[in-house]
Amino acid sequence: MRSTGHIQPDIILIGAGIMSATLGVFLKELHPNYTIHIYEKMDAVALESSDVWNNAGTGHSAFCELNYTPQKEDGTIDISKALKIASSFEISKQFWSYLLQQSYITSPESFIHSIPHMSFVWGEENVTYLKKRFDALKQTTLFEEMQYSEDWDQLKKWIPLVMNGRNATEKVAATRMEIGTDVNFGELTRALFKHLQALDGVTLFLNHEVRDLEKQADGHWKLKVKDLTAHEKREVNTNFVFIGAGGGSLPLLEKSDIKEAEGFGGFPISGQFLKCTNESIIAQHEAKVYGKATVGSPPMSVPHLDTRIIDGKKALLFGPYAGFSTKFLKHGSYLDLTESIEFDNIFPMLSAGWHNMPLTKYLIHQVRQSHEDRVNALREYFPNAKNEDWELVVAGQRVQVIKKDHDEGGVLEFGTEIVSSADGSLVALLGASPGASTSVSIMLDVLQTCFKKEIQTVEWQTKLKQMIPSYGLSLSADAVLCKTTRKHTSEVLHLNASMHTNTLL
Repeated sequence: MRSTGHIQPDIILIGAGIMSATLGVFLKELHPNYTIHIYEKMDAVALESSDVWNNAGTGHSAFCELNYTPQKEDGTIDISKALKIASSFEISKQFWSYLLQQSYITSPESFIHSIPHMSFVWGEENVTYLKKRFDALKQTTLFEEMQYSEDWDQLKKWIPLVMNGRNATEKVAATRMEIGTDVNFGELTRALFKHLQALDGVTLFLNHEVRDLEKQADGHWKLKVKDLTAHEKREVNTNFVFIGAGGGSLPLLEKSDIKEAEGFGGFPISGQFLKCTNESIIAQHEAKVYGKATVGSPPMSVPHLDTRIIDGKKALLFGPYAGFSTKFLKHGSYLDLTESIEFDNIFPMLSAGWHNMPLTKYLIHQVRQSHEDRVNALREYFPNAKNEDWELVVAGQRVQVIKKDHDEGGVLEFGTEIVSSADGSLVALLGASPGASTSVSIMLDVLQTCFKKEIQTVEWQTKLKQMIPSYGLSLSADAVLCKTTRKHTSEVLHLNASMHTNTLL
């Protein structure tokens, strides 16, 4: 760790996860002379939402997540969110490719691998929906490589574990995108921080907790920080604060007292997965297979039988199973929820709770499940699953955003929310999915919001185009650009080259 010697850094990043890492790299590339302090409460980086076992976002690109393509009342499929997320993931791959080409990251295999993304459904109604979804997405360049099948023999080749033991009279269907990936955001985060710490002007403070922050009359922010190892307190002033502390962002945002934070609340949901312990079973599955969420369940609880590559070894998970805890972080306090309640957000939080009673019932049901109950849910995707081949793994905490709503008083949002002060000197990131997978696009939005003058300069525009060749352009609207950038990133990231056989227009 290099210390800048500055009492007043230009930038303070709170939280050492994928978001702070991404923003830190962006800022040092765009303005190398910036001094940056990063404060992390834990004793290492990427131990909360970015950790490989805590993060459900392992390459979310909307290829297989059915909650991103809802069916409208007229029966048509809304693909707008899927196009946005797929474009955002392509932007992430461009940025990561740039980092590799600059040797900021040494090996793509340390954090990204090719894994097909699939959606799988059963029953006449669901099959009809999936076919409509396929027909709508297939017309776009981002999804034109999608395959669809209702053929049992084909499905057995794609996903033998899912098909073996299933009732042969059952109506089933699946879509498949070969260009899907699995991303270990814990490894990626550690690689980014390793690069940042090698730069002049960047200091990472582990075991340091930001306890309070206050806007000063001169426009600076004063932060009160505690060194949890030395049990010492310090005050630090800065021009700009980014609060990217996962579930811990909401309490700090409330302490900032910015007007834009009024009415925001949070609802914590914990996640659990079944992890396969049988190597012969793990070897038989190679895909991320997503289904439809249970009625009343949150979108983040879409069930999936998921191939992962963790520490260079293949793993197989199923879930998630939701749970409830009043903690906002996996290593947080049970008082987090009650301490987040304030006068300006109590009504939105109560209102959101009232309007989401099915979610409450769902969580109660999930908490009461036995191991047998969980394996029974798994058998809908893996009919021959045996209890003894699976063990429960506790994943990370997610805090879903609650915000004011004119009609309902308060609504529960299932997405990522950027909340910034009017002058752009402070910004906080709230929410969850798709989160890490779209971290690059989210941080570009932060730059647009908080560095409005700088981002308009020729220097910044040129550098952003160097890092992200499609910057300022639409991948969903430009077929040639989409195919060209995909081909390039696949080569740099060592993804399956055979996936990109389409001739460029």
